[in-house]
Amino acid sequence: MRFSNYYIPTLKEDPKDAEIVSHKLMIRAGLIRKLGSGLYTYLPLGKRALRKVEEIVREEMDNAGALEFSFPLLVPVELWIDSGRWNPDKKELMRLKDRNDNIMVLSPTNEESFTDFFRKEFHSYKQLPVNFYQIGIKFRDEIRPRFGVMRAKEFLMKDAYSLDLDEESLDVSYKKMRDAYYNVFRRCMLDTISVKADSGDIGGDASEEFMVKSSVGEEEIVACECGYIANIETAESVLEQDDNKEYDLKTIEMIHTPNVKTIDDLVQFFDITAKKFIKSLVYKADNKSILVLIRGDYDINETKLKSKLGIHNLELADDETIFDISGSPAGFIGPYNLKKDIPIYADFSVKDIVNGITGANKKDFHYKNINPGRDFQAQYYDLRLVKKGDKCVHCGKQLDIFRGIEVGHIFKLGDKYSKAMGVKVLDKNGKEVTPLMGCYGIGITRTLAAIIEQHNDKDGIIWPITVAPFHVIITIVNTKNEELLKLAEKIENDLEKQGIEVLVDDRDLRPGFKFKDADLIGIPFRVNLSEKALNNNSFEIVRRKDKEIFYVSMDEIIDKLINLINIENKKER
Repeated sequence: MRFSNYYIPTLKEDPKDAEIVSHKLMIRAGLIRKLGSGLYTYLPLGKRALRKVEEIVREEMDNAGALEFSFPLLVPVELWIDSGRWNPDKKELMRLKDRNDNIMVLSPTNEESFTDFFRKEFHSYKQLPVNFYQIGIKFRDEIRPRFGVMRAKEFLMKDAYSLDLDEESLDVSYKKMRDAYYNVFRRCMLDTISVKADSGDIGGDASEEFMVKSSVGEEEIVACECGYIANIETAESVLEQDDNKEYDLKTIEMIHTPNVKTIDDLVQFFDITAKKFIKSLVYKADNKSILVLIRGDYDINETKLKSKLGIHNLELADDETIFDISGSPAGFIGPYNLKKDIPIYADFSVKDIVNGITGANKKDFHYKNINPGRDFQAQYYDLRLVKKGDKCVHCGKQLDIFRGIEVGHIFKLGDKYSKAMGVKVLDKNGKEVTPLMGCYGIGITRTLAAIIEQHNDKDGIIWPITVAPFHVIITIVNTKNEELLKLAEKIENDLEKQGIEVLVDDRDLRPGFKFKDADLIGIPFRVNLSEKALNNNSFEIVRRKDKEIFYVSMDEIIDKLINLINIENKKER
């Protein structure tokens, strides 16, 4: 492939709206261009790399026994109603109406479509287990698209769905997918870890995320040296009690606290530890008001709150709702002497507070000596957001927190969809049973961006050999020299006969400019063809990842490149 005939519009400067390395480099290296907010066009070089990732995923899914399907992007809303997931107020869900005014969902995932297929096509245990997958475009109306293709409105995704007769069979299907995912990310040269995760809107009994460590990741991961690891949404820690705990319950006092609203302000005002305070927040939970309490040194984990209470939609209440419930503005709310009775839920950290401090439901006032059980009743759950330095529930050592990029997520759905949508099969005894499902997703576009996040330097992208758009770039230093042009063509032809993909930089530009472009687009190996090399019969092969130079004769070029590429391929398998 000739560079002059290809479209690789490289840029010298970082785009102004790009925040992270992968976004900057994908624009600068001519992989993508922005069409609109959260929408990106893949240019030829980007499309080649994306196809490489897609093919690795396809090979590993095929090896695991999954069969490739292709479902429509448009899903009738009736299927979402059947599954119980339809919520007209869910803003992330893209939808439209056809000319007959029928509502159609632009698919973010395909649980409903696959489950509908299962209930129509599978009726006997003899047909199970099965695992089907597809690779296609998905849509999510992100409130804040950012980080280039990492969080976009339209993206390429592999989603797979298994159907099994029982838990034992589902475990086997789930393990096959987990193993396939490890193979995919290893071949993409991604350093990934799997973590326990919240199943979110997709639901199910258990799930794991495959994460790539990254300072720009939007996910927080909690880990301990003992091996415990979890997404912060599900992470647990030891609840440490107040060392200065009191035992005598004192009489409630109302204290004037003008303009003292935050926990930090209260700690300073009362000159005591944050463990004495009961933080109170009013939420709208599926359009019903609830009060949620947590100790002053912790924050509420809203994912846990939704999971424990079975809430679909959760948001902080507005000022009007808060005043209607408490008779005070935000910042002075408390569980004692509320204006209106509403359900109260609390983290376990609140349960043992003695003579605590909380809002008095009156502007500029707080109560002292508030005691759970005596002064208010609540239902208790683990609702805490784990903090760095908290103690591990397994070994008692301090927990660490780091950020990561989610590239894959696997779920044991159980009967969530099969039961809701009426999937039935006959077992060995002729009895109707509800089979169990698994769901397995990989973000193809996000995986590509994650690869660039982990494989780059100050000069540009460093592609792993398995996903590189080309394996070799031949840089002709002087394109007016016919002998160099013929040599480039011979090397290209000989390499392509061996299945090695070659880009020939035949542009009439300064050598330094061409070398910089080669580094920027990150092709694993560069062959420099110059008159000096031709005269001395000593040619340079430059390995992109470490800039090591190999000097070879004309007769050695092909064998040396094949050997170097084979070494890289073995490392990545």
